[in-house]
Order: sequence, then C-alpha cells, then structure tokens
Amino acid sequence: MANAANAQMLGCFMPFHRCFDNAIHIAAGPRLRAHFQTIMDLQGHDEETGSAKITRGYRLRSKFVLHTVGPIVPRGAAPNQNDHSALARGYTSCLNLAAETGLVRSVAFCGISTGVFGFPKEPAARTAVATMLEWLRQNAGKMDHVMFNAFDVVSTSHYLELPRN
Repeated sequence: MANAANAQMLGCFMPFHRCFDNAIHIAAGPRLRAHFQTIMDLQGHDEETGSAKITRGYRLRSKFVLHTVGPIVPRGAAPNQNDHSALARGYTSCLNLAAETGLVRSVAFCGISTGVFGFPKEPAARTAVATMLEWLRQNAGKMDHVMFNAFDVVSTSHYLELPRN
C-alpha cells in the first residue's frame, strides 16, 4: 500500500481530516508516527518531493506501507512539467523501493497529490498510469499487481478511461 505523505512524514496534522495520510496513520496506530519521528530525527530534514520511504504496516492489513511526498499544485493552477516529473518520481520511488525489498509483490496506490496538495485528478491519473506501465515494462517480473484506489466515482473514471498498454 502506498501513502500520499507530507514532507514531515508524520501523518496529517489536522485531527479528523479525511485525507489518505490521516486514514493510514489512524489505522496503523501510534507506532507508525513514532517510527517516523525516529526516522525523521535521524534524517534531520523533511522528505524530498518524489522520494519514498517504507515502513511496517503495524495495525493495517498491509505488511508494509510505502510513503511518498507528491508535488503541491496551487488550487486552480495547471500542473507544469516539473509537477508531472515530481509526481512520476513518487510513483517510481515507491515501485523501486517495493521491488528492492524482495518482499513486496503488489502495491495499491491512492491518488498521490490529488487531495489537499491540489494536483488535478485527471492529469494525475494519466501520469500515474503512464509511470506505472513504463516501470512494469522496465522491471518485468518484479511486481505481480499494481492497482489504483480512487477516492470517488469521478476519480475512478479517470483511471478506467486510460489505455492500459
């Protein structure tokens, strides 16, 4: 499972917020935040956009969680090429990290950056699927399943309408 994280990697700071990051941290339990506090203290700086970390899933059904920081697109603005590149790096970083472990053979992605980070959902879906397909072509046999878990019907339609070859 992949998480759309903030740069502090400590979960959402708004209680009861409906973002995916908050849902992951609540479901995983307090040990996830404590684990990340240790990691981030040792790292000494915020996580860079497009990079990824992996943790245990703690109380989640998923054994592992991949956490990536996506680009922030101001509301109403169109994402530029740097935004698309950063988003693609986030997906690629997660897939690379999952493959490196040798333990993760399937990944479920949320719409990274499409919530409070403001990346428009349709272009984000295009970038996500294109990145995933390219990664699978370049890394044949390293992943059994990659799926996208959309938040709503409109978001789901963006993924279903895209070519899968």
